Amino acid sequence: MASTKKFLNHPGAKEAPAHVLEFQPEADHNPPMRGLPLVAASMLISNSQWLQKFMWSNAKFGQAKYMLELNGEQWRAQPNVIPISPSSSSSISTQSILPFDPSLTTPQPPTVPGRFTSIADYHAAYASGQLTPLQVIDALLPLIRRDIKPKQQQSKYAVAFIQSKVDEVLAEAKASTERWQAGRPLGILDGVPFGVKDDTEVEGYVSTMGMKVDERFEYFKKPATETVWPAKKLREAGAIMVGKMNQHEIGMDTTGCNPATGTATNWYNTQYFPGGSSSGAGSALSAGLVPIAIGTDAGGSMRIPPAFCGVYGLKPTHNRVVSRNSSMCVVGPMCPNPSDLTIAYRIMAQPNPSDPAQSSLAPSIPPSPTAKKYLGLCPEWIALADADVRTTFNRAIETLCSSSSLGGYELVTIKLPYLREGQLAHAATCLTEAAADARNRVANPDDYLKPLNYPNRIMVSMGAQTPAADYLRYNQMRHVIMQHLAHLYEQYPGLLIVTPTTPMAGWPIMPGDNAYGCSDGNRSIRNMTYVWYANTSGCPAVTCPGGYVEAQQGEGKLPVGVMAMAEWGEEERLLGFAREMERYLAEAYEGGRQRPKEWVDVLGVAKGQVKVY
Repeated sequence: MASTKKFLNHPGAKEAPAHVLEFQPEADHNPPMRGLPLVAASMLISNSQWLQKFMWSNAKFGQAKYMLELNGEQWRAQPNVIPISPSSSSSISTQSILPFDPSLTTPQPPTVPGRFTSIADYHAAYASGQLTPLQVIDALLPLIRRDIKPKQQQSKYAVAFIQSKVDEVLAEAKASTERWQAGRPLGILDGVPFGVKDDTEVEGYVSTMGMKVDERFEYFKKPATETVWPAKKLREAGAIMVGKMNQHEIGMDTTGCNPATGTATNWYNTQYFPGGSSSGAGSALSAGLVPIAIGTDAGGSMRIPPAFCGVYGLKPTHNRVVSRNSSMCVVGPMCPNPSDLTIAYRIMAQPNPSDPAQSSLAPSIPPSPTAKKYLGLCPEWIALADADVRTTFNRAIETLCSSSSLGGYELVTIKLPYLREGQLAHAATCLTEAAADARNRVANPDDYLKPLNYPNRIMVSMGAQTPAADYLRYNQMRHVIMQHLAHLYEQYPGLLIVTPTTPMAGWPIMPGDNAYGCSDGNRSIRNMTYVWYANTSGCPAVTCPGGYVEAQQGEGKLPVGVMAMAEWGEEERLLGFAREMERYLAEAYEGGRQRPKEWVDVLGVAKGQVKVY
């Protein structure tokens, strides 16, 4: 059945050759490094192009040149597929933002297991007069401020943030309070706090990107002059930007380990990393500090932290909310609840007249309730996950397929091309772009490694060794992958390709990691087993909590993420899947959703009913 949708820059539907659909897993042999050996290795590698090239080759980034089946294939530098018409002629297609129905704006009953505070809860507290936005911000700021001296007096939750402009935050809270008191709130978001990842521009803030501030470089002296479109739209809706959020330095790994700015906490089990690179966002959301975080995602950075921290994250279609100078990276929302994710996404995705690419994307439209629903499963890919993750994932998918009330999906078995080779190409592309970005941050390109920590000097210097011919080869592979996905979406309209978000439930902290950072390429590649496909193809994807498993160290169970990837422009279908997963946890999963032990009821703190120790 051919799709009725229309796209610009569509790759064309074409099934990949049978031999590239056969998945052959390979072991990686990147040496893990931490502590003083990492410091020594970093100094050696960052000063030797020969070692950099050796590390690049050892990571098998040069395999693509030998893939003769790519000869003659187009190379595609951007996965910029633009949906230009919806699947129906509904009048919704002419609206820049979908309305918020009561299911999104009504607080959940207090009896719901593992209930997280939502946007609707903030709105109800303000509408009833129980609280004002200024009271909420007065309660929240002591929990997130990093400028409190001495450092020992900072809240244990504050490491999720890097910086807050307190006077600006209080001014926004006061203005919101005055609007509420005058009976003229701007809408559902007026007075709701949110945070922004530190690599994302907010006027007046320096985007340190998790780096140690080094005054020798002008980069650290130049605050942003504009606010990124998604944050700007949230602010225009009355939401209060309370601070820039911590992250893995320059977004170049999936742990969130950051010796310079502090490593954000995984509140489900403090002996595990929160995931990266949007580590502060994952930590703050799971702790209950804010209901919205804006992040970036080039290799799962808005999906791995939410998966490790038991919340939700949406990686939109490429360029959906803002255009970025990257072939992999997008901006999007992370939230504790699907309703919040839906509200935040719809506000952020409004067309920006000054962004030709972003404003060209037609609004995402919810699918028809009567449309057939497919979940696509690639068994050999799923088999790479740990046994406990597979068990948790399989239970969720089986329930969504067997229960008409929870999902009513038909399960189809699919094959995907270049599951191994494409992942290496993705990793090499991210490192190559990171090296280019690093050079853009310094006046002398030869100094590009100096602002970076020890692990990133290794990885970014490797990226600097990518030959142009190999980079183009990676983009030929991208084209084949996108064509095959288009073929699957044409064969099964509305298909969601489902996987665990990560093959492991968490990344344990090892001794010495927080002193100098850690470099474990094998585990990093493995952690991105499933997430990279959406970045390479430009397709949207959502992660949802799907259950909990026992940890190998520390106290507290670890969340397991379930991820779905959809066709370009199908964010609303993914948000519907997230709401179904939420119902699965509440109605079919034994024990329901679980909150971390040290979750904070910010509204309770503001009312004086809860104390934080």
